[in-house]
Amino acid sequence: MTGSTTDPEVLKERALAALLTARERTSVLTGCVEDGELTAQHSPLMSPLVWDLAHIGNQEEQWLLRAVAGRDAMRPEIDSLYDAFEHPRAERPSLPLLAPAEARGYAAEVRGRVLDVLERTPFHGTALTEAGFAFGMIAQHEQQHDETMLITHQLRSGPTALTAPDPRPGPPFTGPSEVLVPGGPFTMGTSTEPWALDNERPAHRCLVPPFFIDTTPVTNAAYQRFMADGGYEEMRWWTPEGWATVQRNKLCAPLFWRQEGGQWLRRRFGTVEPVPDDEPVMHVSWYEADAYARWAGRRLPSEEEWEKAARHDPATDRSTRYPWGDEDPTPERANLGQRHLRPAPAGSYPAGESPLGVRQLIGDVWEWTSSGFLPYPGFAAFPYREYSDVFFGGDYKVLRGGAFSVDAVACRGTFRNWDHPVRRQIFSGFRTARDAGPADSPDPVVG
Repeated sequence: MTGSTTDPEVLKERALAALLTARERTSVLTGCVEDGELTAQHSPLMSPLVWDLAHIGNQEEQWLLRAVAGRDAMRPEIDSLYDAFEHPRAERPSLPLLAPAEARGYAAEVRGRVLDVLERTPFHGTALTEAGFAFGMIAQHEQQHDETMLITHQLRSGPTALTAPDPRPGPPFTGPSEVLVPGGPFTMGTSTEPWALDNERPAHRCLVPPFFIDTTPVTNAAYQRFMADGGYEEMRWWTPEGWATVQRNKLCAPLFWRQEGGQWLRRRFGTVEPVPDDEPVMHVSWYEADAYARWAGRRLPSEEEWEKAARHDPATDRSTRYPWGDEDPTPERANLGQRHLRPAPAGSYPAGESPLGVRQLIGDVWEWTSSGFLPYPGFAAFPYREYSDVFFGGDYKVLRGGAFSVDAVACRGTFRNWDHPVRRQIFSGFRTARDAGPADSPDPVVG
């Protein structure tokens, strides 16, 4: 089965599976710590975990019980408490939030009613029910908050609460360090993916000159060479805003790193360990990724370049759903869904590489691009402006590809993430690119 199917029964099964998978993960993330940990705010950048839990239930109620099924509100008095635009994260601990047991009960009651609605709802007739869009949107919403809660777990102090096996080690990657992506047009975005969100739409042709892109994400070892060469001490590598951030916060390494006895260590979900050389670097801001690229004599890829490298098959001139084709992700293709609590070594997942041989474009770490977050030509906000439209412009930078923290339902070749360039608590890494000259390109650039 592929996620682009339009068969209503297949989509209904897929929606049920996606909702159940998300709730299982939510239960793990909120059930592995005591109630005091759920109500505490572990960072002003993040909500208390109990807020996310009730917010998940409230959004599910508003969209699936009220908007789709037309049912009366269960708890209308709490809508404003869990409105992400009404209350900044730093203020949420002071709100009269539902206690953990009450939040769990509310979310469970909503889910019980939703499963009845799912069984009875035809996947056609309205924009919200066509191909089960609203159910897919809510499954993605819950998984996005699961990722947010995982970030909170990384930020919290105290003993380890989450465990997962490490990725299976494979042979060291010995392929080329970069790949040439031929110039020419390709189809960016989608008009056919049934659960694609509004900022991924519509599909449109985009002309991209030839360029080289890293075969794998930049590793911890490579990033340490930048650090050892005085990367955080040389203003010339940084944008003015980035340099001001370095100076103001006295940055000298990725977030959660520290040096002891000449060795770099990192804290990962409550465990302190040596920084592994072969993993993609993680918890770096856009400013840091951009500075590294300048130091290396390269640059960050644009969003258009990233998507062409991830989706375009030069042999067929098709844009596929994923680098490996149209089939859904599997554990052999990508590190997704919190199966592991770390990226796999750079060069892993040969079954997930693109037709040109680029690896790990999906999963492991979110990848910063050089692009600001803007609408595609023909964009239309749906089903509400606050998902994308209100974020266009400003200083937001686009991240692509997902991370080990992202579920497959909320990750595809067209999926767009965005954040402020200063953000480091997210599971963000990057790869670099460079322009190709006429002698490098096997194909002429055509319009």
